[in-house]
Amino acid sequence: MGVVAKRSSMTFYSNGEDHYSHRVRIVLAEKGVAVEIVDCNEGNLPEDLAALNPYNSLPTLLDRDLVLFESGVMMEYLDERFPHPPLLPVYPVARAESRLYMYRIQRDWCVHADIILNADDDTEEVEQARKELRDSLVAVAPIFSEKDFFMSEEFSLVDCCLAPLLWRLPLMGIELPEDQCKPLIKYMQRLFQRESFQESLSEAEREMRD
Repeated sequence: MGVVAKRSSMTFYSNGEDHYSHRVRIVLAEKGVAVEIVDCNEGNLPEDLAALNPYNSLPTLLDRDLVLFESGVMMEYLDERFPHPPLLPVYPVARAESRLYMYRIQRDWCVHADIILNADDDTEEVEQARKELRDSLVAVAPIFSEKDFFMSEEFSLVDCCLAPLLWRLPLMGIELPEDQCKPLIKYMQRLFQRESFQESLSEAEREMRD
């Protein structure tokens, strides 16, 4: 997703390799937001970022005078700021359930993914994280046969959190057994073919599955 030609009040400082940046880019693409995307990484941060974000971290979203530096907050802000299409359910109970799914994705899967993706080489910790992430995905695969998206008939913020992780499975050295994971593999194909997902991909992310 390149820099949009028309002037935009919104700037997104994004790491093209990072799954937390990626999930926000999916929301931006889904909403069709005019945004300037500044592709950078931890070793090459723009000078103005430190003045905007007290943690000098990525991703960072700037919307006029508002600065956000946590991906979950960004995603919910974008969903409220640009209500169509809605990416969280309308009713409080369903919204709370969606937030819990996102929390569980973070605790059960992202923790392992971060260990694998941030490691320089294969340690015992990385091997264990890879095994636990793979086993957990295999265990939940059958639930994806019930609905088109994650516990929902509609594409949601939960899918925006999950799609970047699933896209990075080859990078993490994780191969899903096809016989046990058919519903999950079909779900992945649905996500990856989605126009907003294709639009969201950075150059580095496209190369992850070349």
